[in-house]
Amino acid sequence: MANRNLQEIPKFEDKLSYLYFEKGHICEHQRSIAYHYKEKYMPIPVETIALLMLGPGTTITHEAIKRTAECRCLIGWVGEQGVRMYSAGYSGTYTATSLLKQASQWADETKRLQTIIRMYQFRFPGELPDNITVEKLRGKEGYRVRKTYERLADEYGIAWSGRNYDQNNWDWSDPTNRAISSANSTLYGIVHAAILTAGFSPAIGFIHTGKQLSFVYDIADLYKTEITLPVAFDVAANCEDNLEREVRFKLREVFRKEKLMKRIIPDIKEVLFGNPDSGTDTSGLEGRDVAISY
Repeated sequence: MANRNLQEIPKFEDKLSYLYFEKGHICEHQRSIAYHYKEKYMPIPVETIALLMLGPGTTITHEAIKRTAECRCLIGWVGEQGVRMYSAGYSGTYTATSLLKQASQWADETKRLQTIIRMYQFRFPGELPDNITVEKLRGKEGYRVRKTYERLADEYGIAWSGRNYDQNNWDWSDPTNRAISSANSTLYGIVHAAILTAGFSPAIGFIHTGKQLSFVYDIADLYKTEITLPVAFDVAANCEDNLEREVRFKLREVFRKEKLMKRIIPDIKEVLFGNPDSGTDTSGLEGRDVAISY
């Protein structure tokens, strides 16, 4: 690998989104890796994958981990059907430039509020009052998301009683809530891979704070009302068996159709640092008293 031209490795936006495996063994195979189940080997094109999701019952060798890391493919250890992210391997760049810029943006209260406003306006364009705070933005966002749930439930003919789920009792949730959780988990994996690929920290969040994946949740929220929620409600309304599997498969097609892989990193830079041509530039906040409320 040391002698390879790194330009041979596909860029993040050129890669496939993800592959999920469970109840098998992954090992080195012909200078790459393969999934071994019973007596069969299935080659894994690890150089062209952004995220490798390892579900319960999956083992992986030391050499396979090395091959995957060399190809800058993120490995995620997840729950059954990919509904929870327990841990993730290393991926990304060899420079700290993006991380330092992100930390600088977070440490300055004015710049932090600018970023939060851009994140909100990315999803819900429109004017905001001058005295806006993070607490008020969270309230406005929560209201709009609840209205999105209600609209989709009505559109797909689903009885909706609210977002309720218990991570420790998966089967307790109704099909729609399980579909939403599965869709969000898949989205988190792709966003996590993009964040690490671009050299940002998944922990330094702006709207979400205090968790190792706070920034993952921030960026994933940009796409939920557009992509994951419609897919989740559609599958919940039309699928009776293997709901979580159907959500993953359908999302993979939607990610490809919407070219999500190509969008994520430019969108991260836009909401972090602003884009004068995007209509969401908040540079006018500089020099004004702002309120950061957590």
